[in-house]
Parts: sequence; structure tokens; C-alpha cells
Amino acid sequence: MSKIPPEDKPFLPEIRRGRFERLTIFEVSDTELETLERGSPDSIYLNVAIALLAIAVSLTATLVTANFKALATFTVFVVMTAVSYVGGFVLLLLWHRSRGSVWHCARTIRNRLPPSEGVVESLGTQELLPPQTGSTPEPRPTGRRRGKA
Repeated sequence: MSKIPPEDKPFLPEIRRGRFERLTIFEVSDTELETLERGSPDSIYLNVAIALLAIAVSLTATLVTANFKALATFTVFVVMTAVSYVGGFVLLLLWHRSRGSVWHCARTIRNRLPPSEGVVESLGTQELLPPQTGSTPEPRPTGRRRGKA
């Protein structure tokens, strides 16, 4: 074998790989991918709603404590206060209706995967799932565990 001089050797990075015990691959439809790409408008709705409601409260405090000499100034403050309250509550309702759209999409994708064999525990209940090889299933004990064994 001939050795390549260090100045003629191409740059080859060191590659280190850590193995996964299990890698799960999910299939995703186009509409689900678009939902995930678009993201959730929830946080924007909530942030703007909170800002508008804070402005509305401060304008209300101004209306209660200030003496307006001009009717036009008072009218502008009343209109700004009303618009802030209405906009804040509308955005709060939009946030409440649309929250979790990305979460529901991800949940739908995850629910396509059948449960794997092994022991599944949830809320103190233990179930033994049958192996995937087609043999007879083991009994499924249910109920609460008593004490530590």
C-alpha cells in the first residue's frame, strides 16, 4: 500500500455514530406536513390578545382618572379603549379555538403506530402485550400494584 503525503490527502472528517436502540419512522400525508410546516398561530393570537387587553386596561384607567377638556380627545380614548377590548377578546377566542392544531396533527401521526410488544404501564395498571410472532398471548394482569416486591 502506498501512503499519501499529508499535503495531498483530502480532508476526511472523523465520523462517529451512536446507535439507536430503536428508530421509529412515521408516514406523514401532505396536509399533515403542511400543518406542521405552517406551525401554530396560537402563540401569536395569545400574545397580541394579552397586549391589547393590557392596553385596554391602561386606557380604562386613564379614562377614569383623567379630566378631558376637549370632547374629541375623550372620544378618541373611548374608541381606542373599545377597540382594544373587542380586539383582545376576539383574539383570545381565536386562540382558544385554534390552540392545539399542531398538537392534534402530531397526535394523529403518532397514533398510527401500533403498540409494540413488551410491558406497558399507565396509571398503576400493568399489561403484558403478546409477542408479534403469532404465539399465544400471555395473561394480562390488570389492577393496581400492591406495595414493592
